Parts: sequence; C-alpha cells; structure tokens
Amino acid sequence: MAKSYLLRLDENDLGQLLDGLTVRAEAWEKTAEYHRTGISSPDFMVEECDDAAEADRMAGHYRAIIDKLSKQREEQV
Repeated sequence: MAKSYLLRLDENDLGQLLDGLTVRAEAWEKTAEYHRTGISSPDFMVEECDDAAEADRMAGHYRAIIDKLSKQREEQV
C-alpha cells in the first residue's frame, strides 16, 4: 500500500493546486485526442507518450487526484 500524507494548505493554495492539476489533465486529454485524430491546435504541445490509451490513463490519474482533493475540501466546508 502506498504511503499517505496529510497536507495542510490554505484555501488559495489549494485552489492554485487544483487549477494546476486541471491544466495537466486537460493537456493529457488533448494528447489522447491528438493520438486518436492526428489533429492538434497550433498553440498546444502534445505530451510525450506512446498512444491514446496511455494519455487517457494519465488524464484519468490527474482527474482522480483532483476528485480526491475536491472531496476532502468539501468535507471540511
């Protein structure tokens, strides 16, 4: 089992962390879409991975982290 950590952040810092994780998740989602379609917007840098499935896994991992943090925040409101 992976080790768990208890972190304390103020509301602003947690918001910044969630924003950053969202940006990363979106980048992986766009990368997966690129691997499926071959199309990417000119202002987007495709993440390095083997295929859409790997990009989907990465996006899912980021989304899972966001969900965990968001649920913990809601429990403390």
